[in-house]
Amino acid sequence: MSGLKEAAARRGSFVQTLRAVGWSFFGVRRSADHAQDIQKLNPVHVVIAGVLAAAAFIAALVVLVRWVVGSGVAGG
Repeated sequence: MSGLKEAAARRGSFVQTLRAVGWSFFGVRRSADHAQDIQKLNPVHVVIAGVLAAAAFIAALVVLVRWVVGSGVAGG
């Protein structure tokens, strides 16, 4: 359990976490940067940033689909 407490006490900034999560959504990340993120980032921040990024992505898709359907581009 001390490993979990140790990981949660990491001081990586939330902006660094958002950047790492953003790169992970694209699937492009250098292994050196990935290893550095593992040592620096707080796993609680990673989970929160991942949920927020996923929600923003879904909201953007919903807005895009509503715009396309509403504009008549998708219809016939």
